[in-house]
Amino acid sequence: MKKAICLFSGGLDSSTALAMAVKKYGSENVLALSVFYNQKHAKELEAAKNVAKYYNVELKLLDLASIFSSSSCSLLSSSQNEVPLSSYEEQAKKEKGPLSTYVPFRNGLFLAVAASIGLSNEAEIIYYGAHADDAILNAYPDTSTDFNKAVSEAIYLGSGKKIKVEAPFINLSKAEVVKIGLELKVPYKLTWSCYLGHDKPCGKCGTCIDRIKAFEANGVKDPLIYEGEEK
Repeated sequence: MKKAICLFSGGLDSSTALAMAVKKYGSENVLALSVFYNQKHAKELEAAKNVAKYYNVELKLLDLASIFSSSSCSLLSSSQNEVPLSSYEEQAKKEKGPLSTYVPFRNGLFLAVAASIGLSNEAEIIYYGAHADDAILNAYPDTSTDFNKAVSEAIYLGSGKKIKVEAPFINLSKAEVVKIGLELKVPYKLTWSCYLGHDKPCGKCGTCIDRIKAFEANGVKDPLIYEGEEK
């Protein structure tokens, strides 16, 4: 049986991608790959463990924090910059380019690592959860269709044509990702998206705002309890 490897943060998008991989390949043939890169919201890795356990898939955790030690990205614990508490759209219009939460070439690095690990585990495909909303106004350039096309070709050729990259949401909005996830019964209550990593999601950072709106667009409430909300 062929195998798949899934870049897996423990967030909404990657959990949906993982669910798709498990449905197609079976849990015994899927490897979830999570990365600690000194992110302020390292709490997402606990979510990754919980979701991986739910799907009964093997989870591999890598520590690549040293690679980003000199980055000023506001998403990193080593940065003095604060995570913006506004929507991605507002940030993109103001910053006019990659956002302050853009981790330098993160997807490129993680996909390359996944290809190497995938080859060692006889995987035929790499899943990752990039979606169209993140590429708007070049907010996160390593989520664009152009990037996906280029990196997919590079990995396919560099792996001896043994591994392909699958980005099932590359042309979809986050609301459409949630729609797919609801149909697959993804355990969204186990996932984590907030960039601040508090006990509860803040509801104010870009990823929280994006997530809440995605659920609202599907006529359902996000199962997570946000700061200031009652259970």
